[in-house]
Amino acid sequence: MIMTYDIIVVGGGHAGTEAAAAAARLGAKTVLITPDLTRIAQMSCNPAIGGVAKGTVAREVGALGGVMAQATDASRIHFRMLNRSKGPAVWGPRAQCDRALYPIAVRRILDGLDNLDLFQEMVTGLHFDDGVRGVVTRGGITFEGRAVVVTAGTFLRGRIHVGGSAAQGAGRAGEGPSVALAEALEARGLEMGRFKTGTPPRVDGRSVDFSRCERQDGDGDAFRFSFYERESLPRQLPCWITWAGEGLKEIVTANLARSALYGGEIAGRGPRYCPSIEDKVVRFPNARRHQVFLEPEGLDTTELYVNGLSTSLPPGVQLDFLRSIPGLEAAKMTKAGYAIEYDYFPPHQLHHTLEVRGMPGLYFAGQINGTTGYEEAAGQGLVAGANAALAVQGRAPFVIERDQGYIGVLIDDLVTKGVDEPYRLFTSRAEFRLLLRQDNGPSRLGTLARSLGLLTPHQVAALEERLRQEGRAKTWFRTHVLSPAAAEPALRGTHGGAPTRPQRARELLRRPGVTATSLLQAAGPEAPDFDPDVLATVEIDAKYEGYVRRELERAEKLRAQADFAIPADTPYDDFTTLSFEARQKLSRVRPQSLAQAGRIPGVSPADLQNLVMEVRRMKSGGSGMRTRWAATSTK
Repeated sequence: MIMTYDIIVVGGGHAGTEAAAAAARLGAKTVLITPDLTRIAQMSCNPAIGGVAKGTVAREVGALGGVMAQATDASRIHFRMLNRSKGPAVWGPRAQCDRALYPIAVRRILDGLDNLDLFQEMVTGLHFDDGVRGVVTRGGITFEGRAVVVTAGTFLRGRIHVGGSAAQGAGRAGEGPSVALAEALEARGLEMGRFKTGTPPRVDGRSVDFSRCERQDGDGDAFRFSFYERESLPRQLPCWITWAGEGLKEIVTANLARSALYGGEIAGRGPRYCPSIEDKVVRFPNARRHQVFLEPEGLDTTELYVNGLSTSLPPGVQLDFLRSIPGLEAAKMTKAGYAIEYDYFPPHQLHHTLEVRGMPGLYFAGQINGTTGYEEAAGQGLVAGANAALAVQGRAPFVIERDQGYIGVLIDDLVTKGVDEPYRLFTSRAEFRLLLRQDNGPSRLGTLARSLGLLTPHQVAALEERLRQEGRAKTWFRTHVLSPAAAEPALRGTHGGAPTRPQRARELLRRPGVTATSLLQAAGPEAPDFDPDVLATVEIDAKYEGYVRRELERAEKLRAQADFAIPADTPYDDFTTLSFEARQKLSRVRPQSLAQAGRIPGVSPADLQNLVMEVRRMKSGGSGMRTRWAATSTK
């Protein structure tokens, strides 16, 4: 049996669903193949979307027409804007989701897309013929396609560990590993590595003494991740905070030899910024206690996710250390935590389109590239799926630059710097944080998505309305004048004193403590009504105008460097003016521009200057060197 498509997406997680949806929205005939259609977009670990930097990525996926933002709004049961006490460049929206409602929302969105089919099977191999030409499955079905996007998550030779000796092959709890596909990819000569991640135990909320925990309610506003859709928001539930102290430390220390991580069963490296409780106890021996969050799994369950206690200790030890925590003395464990080890492919083997170098038509996205997190996976999936469709259609590739989106920062970091541990996105990784805020996705990426055809007609209409509203709001604040008496209520309690003359609303808005909402209220009942998200963008642009201008100027300089193209077949080993380390690193990464070369660790400013000289000499055919570069166009 042979089935033919333009695009084949392997895997139905967060990367796979975004890849399939993006390709389908671009008009490519697409199939998503996954071992279990009932587990599409399953939240295998914490049922939460967002956080610092990650929340911006989720909103960027939404601005590009993706699935994640809309599904999050349809399933969020606890929302908070993190880092509100800091500058807007690092604000991070985060939503605790209903574990059951989220995949239901994703499936509903996918089922509504033309050009997309779903198929339940295990992919066991790839078919190549001058590039990838399709996949083969365990059941003997062949899918022929012009591009394949592999989003295998933790399934490639996945192995679950619970305790020092109870290991089993699995992609995640309850599902088998993908061994044949891992072997097929390895046989193509690709470099592979091994990482690990883990999950904490879950408990029955009915067995928790919440009087011994600190209650954490969500924000009261009706914030939405999606810029274009208006899903009905579910009711909110509280989260709870407690602490793991000396009792837990003693239990973990006494049982370290029984941990898969410390007992020698796991060789893969785990995420630095989401360590297991064993790692916390060993690496921070002087810490008196470690924070633990009890987070709801859904509206129709009492189960709680115990955030902060990821572990590979035996279940009996897990129950013991749970009961050492205030509020959990009588806890009933509903699911034991576990660690999972899996194969990944170091991402320096990719182009910025996420196509595998030297293998036309084959794309990787998600944890297969050494990343962590649903949001990082979704961003990669969207870019990979879009580029696969664009390549099939003979169109120019889609690359998000570092000054355009956190997704661009993520992919450039992966391709240029590679990974030696599971990659996690932070605001500190971005040079242009003030440009890449969570509020301004439509102007940054929405217009780009519209020009590519990534948006549905409904999304295009919503984007255009959003941009019109932004324009009207900016005009109102720029032109509306408030008298000192009218402005006084908005300025009350702020610094700077009362104005002595009429002033434009934008001038007043630039004062510390003055908000766009308060100025609209001060203007009276005839003031226009604007969406809160629009007001946030207008307010931040006004208050940080000088800083934004400086970042834009820096971004232009970066683009100038990016215009200096470096041919793919550059013979770096011939450039003796470069340091040995630089020649090694440049040969491995093969940067496409001077800007990308400058971001490679080990390539110094002197190396960059010499690289420019060598490239120009090669293009002119100087010093008797090869002249094949003469036809290469650079600025």
